[in-house]
Amino acid sequence: MATASRKSKSKPPAAVESAPKMKLSIIDAMTDEALFASWYRGPSWDGWKAVLAAAFCLPMTEAETEIFRDVAGGREPPKKVPQEIWVAGARRLGKGAIASLIAVHTSMTFDKQHLLRPGERALVLCLATDISQAKIILNYVRALVMGVPMLASMVTRETQIGFELDNGVDVEVSAANFRGVRGRAIALVILDEVAFFTSDNSANPDTELYRALLPGCATLDGKIVGISSPYRQTGLLYTKFKDHYGKDSEDILFIQAATRKLNPTINQSVIDKAYLDDPVAAASEWGAEFRNDLAGWLNRETIEAAVDTGVVVRPPNTALYNYCAFADSSGGVRDSYTLGIAHAEGKIAEGHIAVLDCLVEVRAPFDPSVATAQIAAVIKSYGCTSVSGDKYAVGFVTESFAQHGLKYLHSDLTRSEIYMESLPKFNAGRIRLVDSSRLVTQLAGLVRKAAPSGRSIVDHSPGASDDVANAACGALCLATARNYGPRLFFA
Repeated sequence: MATASRKSKSKPPAAVESAPKMKLSIIDAMTDEALFASWYRGPSWDGWKAVLAAAFCLPMTEAETEIFRDVAGGREPPKKVPQEIWVAGARRLGKGAIASLIAVHTSMTFDKQHLLRPGERALVLCLATDISQAKIILNYVRALVMGVPMLASMVTRETQIGFELDNGVDVEVSAANFRGVRGRAIALVILDEVAFFTSDNSANPDTELYRALLPGCATLDGKIVGISSPYRQTGLLYTKFKDHYGKDSEDILFIQAATRKLNPTINQSVIDKAYLDDPVAAASEWGAEFRNDLAGWLNRETIEAAVDTGVVVRPPNTALYNYCAFADSSGGVRDSYTLGIAHAEGKIAEGHIAVLDCLVEVRAPFDPSVATAQIAAVIKSYGCTSVSGDKYAVGFVTESFAQHGLKYLHSDLTRSEIYMESLPKFNAGRIRLVDSSRLVTQLAGLVRKAAPSGRSIVDHSPGASDDVANAACGALCLATARNYGPRLFFA
């Protein structure tokens, strides 16, 4: 990631004289006309002021204490500043604006330089599902800092991922990755939308990231703030909710807030309409409830049991097997272009075993024509004259494969139906996979929910991907069909 300097300047002498101003509490800074009052004016922020007062052990009125109890599960305000603050917050709650305020206040009031080694700098870090999401918080932080001349004078250097301050603090944003947070002294880390952290290489990326952050927080007594819309009843945010919501812990504070609990200015009719349209989704998005209608498609242990360890590809044996190919095409901008090749073994009466022979992934960005040529070469090496897939950009995909002498067949099953077709085969031990950690992680990350019709719908979680999983399961389903006729695939 580029870190080229955008600007560099010397610090005016006035910056040193005005620095003590930022010894104000976070509530004082939030309401100070010379600081951030213009950003946080009005009744929509009163609820947040109560939460922040409790989280930073500041004096509270009885009314503020009642607001806090209402969103903290009835617990009392902590008697010391907790090490961790977790917020499961609904839509239009101002979560990003509050996270940025905490980041700015922590950065500007940092006074633990004596705990740093020579040359070491403190880090205020915002991690999100991807760098674009992380930069939303960075833009909020930058607006707060640059909007106050006294604070702007503390900035000595701006980069593409943040800025450096003259008090030894670096403010940075990054995509969530547990490998990238080691070796830094952390004053504060914000986990933005932590319920949606995903990785193709880890089954529990949020938990692994959290564990990697703890040593970095130890030196400076650094704080962890996890703030997110709730999602499934699994993962780090849900674990913190189960363990700490409504409990008088002095180290961990958990807040769960529906939209109007902390932002009563939102029109109730908007929320009512959302509940009428989709009660389950609305309960999560506007009511801040963890969804109980979402379950994992298949447990990781069953998936891993299907893996032939150490087998990354099975060479073609066209004299013995008839192979079939399934492609998940892509325009080359964001999603991968993937291919699965499989064959069936055993007798129909006894139940075919579907064997995945080859898995190809061309990751974005790429030229679709070049990727198709690469995919086509692999398909032809297994003696296939056709390839199946969905109807994505059907004209272009059909023509592109035709240029390589391959017929493109359209899947009669949706992606969700392919996963449901594969499920009993996995459970019966009738599937063998190649050894691919990305495939296992994507399969284990699939989510299953009931549609209004009563049928199950399987899809990846928001922010995740399933390109490899789709190609693999498509090929496996095709391999175990009695024929390649209309039940599964048609020309």
